[in-house]
Amino acid sequence: MNGAGSLLSTLAGIVYALILAPIVVVFALAFSADSFILFPPSGYSLRWFQALAHHGPLLASLWLSVQVASVVTLCSLLVGVPAALALAKGEFRGKDALNGFFLAPLLLPTLITGLALLLFFTPLRLTATLPGLVLGHMTVTVPFVIRMMTTALSNLPHDIEAAAATLGATPWRVVRRVTLPLAAPGLIACACLSFLLSFDETVISLFISGPRASTLPVEMVRYVEGRTDPLIAALSVVLIIATLIVVVAVERLVGVARAVGK
Repeated sequence: MNGAGSLLSTLAGIVYALILAPIVVVFALAFSADSFILFPPSGYSLRWFQALAHHGPLLASLWLSVQVASVVTLCSLLVGVPAALALAKGEFRGKDALNGFFLAPLLLPTLITGLALLLFFTPLRLTATLPGLVLGHMTVTVPFVIRMMTTALSNLPHDIEAAAATLGATPWRVVRRVTLPLAAPGLIACACLSFLLSFDETVISLFISGPRASTLPVEMVRYVEGRTDPLIAALSVVLIIATLIVVVAVERLVGVARAVGK
């Protein structure tokens, strides 16, 4: 058993090293003093972080991505939480089919989803617009919200809700004063996940964005198509650190296990 355990630990270490190796390379390139991508760098400096702070197109696309992700997060919660409540607490015919319908977008490759959205949005003139980007990203975020909130709500203690109803609380008051406060960790986790998913969405954004509405991932793809300097590596480091801060904050505030109702 000890030999098998050591072998599994070694294999796990190798896998983790392979996963983290590209991140190490990105961090090294971000602090490169070279004018083009060279690993290992011939020198180190902060020149690319300074260049990033003055790059207008990337900063504009960053602000647009923040706006889109914020709206997507709000709309995803407004749509996903009531749907999760119905699926977790309700008993009605077709419940399983409805649940499968809501989660179906998770089974489709984003390439197919992006192409379908492009064909659907073009006659409606929603491509390269903020509403189009929001609706496109919601096809990815809403299923995640429904899935996580359904799990969180299903694991809540039913006795407390039953006690509130016995004391005369209406169903809406039970949901507002009992169910949602108990599910607050799940709501916070869903909000953070929706924001990160929307902010990071690339494939769907490539199909439905345009010159008037280019999100940060799309602008990054366009940048690397014609340039080979480490500016994008510096931007990647900033995004990695920001993502880690969000994840650590969620873990510290509510805990990932508690957020999904475990």
